[in-house]
Amino acid sequence: MSTAPIALVGSGEYLPVMTDIEGALIAGRAPKYVQLATAAAPEGDASLARWHSLGRAQAERLGVEQVVVDVRTREDAEDASLAALLEGAGLIYLSGGNPAYLAETLRQTAVWHAIVRAHEAGAAIAGCSAGAMALSGWAPRMRSMRAEQPTGLGLVPHVRVIPHFDKMAAWVPDMLRNALLGLPDGVTLLGIDEDTALVGGPHEWTVQGRQSVWVLGHGKRVEHPAGSTLTLP
Repeated sequence: MSTAPIALVGSGEYLPVMTDIEGALIAGRAPKYVQLATAAAPEGDASLARWHSLGRAQAERLGVEQVVVDVRTREDAEDASLAALLEGAGLIYLSGGNPAYLAETLRQTAVWHAIVRAHEAGAAIAGCSAGAMALSGWAPRMRSMRAEQPTGLGLVPHVRVIPHFDKMAAWVPDMLRNALLGLPDGVTLLGIDEDTALVGGPHEWTVQGRQSVWVLGHGKRVEHPAGSTLTLP
C-alpha cells in the first residue's frame, strides 16, 4: 500500500487559495504535476481549455511542470501513450465536473492502472469535487444522486464524499439523504467544505484549508475544523 498522500478536496483546485496545499502535496516529489480534467469532458472543449489553463497557472506558481493527460473517453483512457504520461509523476490531480462520468471513463483502464502504479511509486494523488467523489466507492449521477452499486474508482472505498458541503444543501437539497441511503457498513460519509481538503489516508487524515470536514450520519454532524486530525476505520 502506498504511503504517498491522498487529498480529497471540497473545491478550489488550481486556484491561489489552494496553492499551499497543492504545493505541500508535491513537495519532495518529482516536479511533475499531472492533471486530468476528464470529469469536465461532457461540458465540451471550452470547459476543458479552462481547466487546463487554471492547471497551467497553478503549476507555474508552484514552479513545476504541468502535464495534461487529455482523457475524454474510455478509448482515450486505453491509449498507451496517454497512460505513459503518468510515469514519474509527483502529483496527480483529478479535477471537477461529473463524478459518474469520471469513474466510468477511467475504471479499469490503462490510464487508471497507470495512476495507481504512480501512486504506489510515491506520487501524491488528489481529487477535487467530482474527483474526490470518484476516488471513493461512490460516484453517483448527479441528477438522481443514487448509486445502487459502488460506482467510484475505489482508491478510498471506505468513504463517501459530499464536496462543496457548505453550499451543497442549497444546490441539491436531497443529497445528504441520498448519500446516506444504503451506506454500507464500515463506510464513512464525509462532507468537505469549499476551499478545504482532507489529506493523508487511507485511515489517518488531517483537515487543511479554509473551513471544515464533517463526519455525517443519520441525525448527526461532527465537525472537524482545519488543523484537526481524524481516523477513519
